Amino acid sequence: MCRNITELRGLEPPATEDEITAAARQYIRKVTGIRSPNAVVSPGYEAAVAQVAEVTSALLADLPDRRQPPQTVPPLRRPQVRARMGLPPFEG
Repeated sequence: MCRNITELRGLEPPATEDEITAAARQYIRKVTGIRSPNAVVSPGYEAAVAQVAEVTSALLADLPDRRQPPQTVPPLRRPQVRARMGLPPFEG
């Protein structure tokens, strides 16, 4: 269902809050089918993103270390994605 969400467990350095929130937002987009929430659904949408991000952070903290790092690099660590978003290069 969410094949575009990259693995966050085992990253070095560990996943940032922004990366976890981005994954939560992608999940909520897929589940709801809403890419850009309007004023009516935005409060519930954003609350869901925050809840999923919080649970994801707790889950990542509780899981044991991975033996190998993930095979893909999260989008927020890719230079071309950061440039497109107007963000400075990732410094990990």
